[in-house]
Amino acid sequence: MLKTAKNIKAHVHTLILGTGNLLLRDEGVGVHAVRELSRTTLPKGIKVLSIGTAFLDALPAMENSKRLIVIDAMKASGKPGTVYRVALDSVIGPDRMYSMHGFDIFRMLVIAKRSTPLETVVFGVEPDIIGWGTQLSPRVHKSMPVLLDAVYKEIESVHAFDRLNSQ
Repeated sequence: MLKTAKNIKAHVHTLILGTGNLLLRDEGVGVHAVRELSRTTLPKGIKVLSIGTAFLDALPAMENSKRLIVIDAMKASGKPGTVYRVALDSVIGPDRMYSMHGFDIFRMLVIAKRSTPLETVVFGVEPDIIGWGTQLSPRVHKSMPVLLDAVYKEIESVHAFDRLNSQ
């Protein structure tokens, strides 16, 4: 079962958001990815939330999080299915990272008004087909294991860092 903002109450070290529009094929890659992640056992303190294009629904969960991992489609002029990892603090604005939702992670972080910055990493997948349909294109579907592996490695590195710092 996918987590929703309403059932995330405890302190969350890392929040993983799946974003995108499931009705526009590859645009929904983030939601497809978190569906896969939710079927696995993740370390304590890691929560997965499918928000689609409803960015504001993530605000309650963000209040208790230390880190944020966003998974989304990302147009960056690469080959369809290319997986990107971008630290949000290295992104200056929409001219360098394009949100295809009309509301982006930058605006969401401003609205969150946290007293401490939220460490944010974005995993993006270059879309092939943005059009009506609920299935990922073959190229983007084929890249899903690469995307999930990259997210798992991110989780492992963050989790190991937290264990070292808590000793």
